[in-house]
Amino acid sequence: MIITVTLNPALDKTASVDVMRANELNRLQNVRVDAGGKGVNVSSIIHALGGKSVAVGFAGGGAGDELRLLIANKSLHADLVRIAATTRTNLKVMDEHGLLTELNEPGPAVTKAEWQNMEEKLLSYAQAGNIIVLSGSLPSTAEHAGFALGKDTYQKLSKRLRKCGAAVFLDADGEAFKLALESGKDEVPNFIKPNRFELLQYFGLPDDESVNEAKLIELCQIMLAKGVELVALSMGGDGAIFVNKNGAWKSAALPINVQSTVGAGDSMTGALVYGFEQGLKETDCFALAMAASAGACTTKGTNPPSKALIDELLTKTMIEKIG
Repeated sequence: MIITVTLNPALDKTASVDVMRANELNRLQNVRVDAGGKGVNVSSIIHALGGKSVAVGFAGGGAGDELRLLIANKSLHADLVRIAATTRTNLKVMDEHGLLTELNEPGPAVTKAEWQNMEEKLLSYAQAGNIIVLSGSLPSTAEHAGFALGKDTYQKLSKRLRKCGAAVFLDADGEAFKLALESGKDEVPNFIKPNRFELLQYFGLPDDESVNEAKLIELCQIMLAKGVELVALSMGGDGAIFVNKNGAWKSAALPINVQSTVGAGDSMTGALVYGFEQGLKETDCFALAMAASAGACTTKGTNPPSKALIDELLTKTMIEKIG
């Protein structure tokens, strides 16, 4: 079973403009609202591929009710913890050149009791054979009685979930990502999907021409030495690199008509996890991830690509062994 976790979900409002002008009136076009949050996006692509998952997260207020409805309309199975605060709404605007501007609200605060409900729910799913996807930002907390969620939340969850026998896939950034990798080899996430910026940020390196393909593979291999089983390094228009104990593979970005890059990384994660669960060989998992990610860029909002489109893109996907 695949369980996707969105601790800071949102209603994702996406729109387009001809040109985004600062300090001026911008009239939005093609406005749509989707169930948002990285874990929800992961569940959506798994469903599009014909798989099943459980979307776990927080939901509160009228926006939380709308989130539940939108998730149900996607035919996804959700197991959400109700909270007193209201689910956030995010606005993502893309201009005619494909440049994306994101305006994200801070997440609602969760209480100690609400967080305990979430932990109990996640532990109930933590068993051998299950893959739990931890992705996205962390919620804020209603600080009282000394309760506050720290940046080490994913680190703590990974330890507890792996101890129970579940596999963990982490897609996060910043301090939460860094701390999750500072545990024992049997406690760090099994799989991670940083992008190029996040990987270099972790190592404190500048993003310049000195960081070539060989250097990127070397950095990914350092992650393997920490106990990670697979590093899926997404690089936008430069494709992706996949590194595990068996070697390193690269795939170029597919030529597509980009409508929106929102959810592309989540589609890569979802396709990888789906492939793992289906028992596909590793290179087939990588190819599926590339096709799903490219397909997500051709849809508006956070809508996943169709299975037919993914299958078509698969025929154009090349996976090259580079290490």
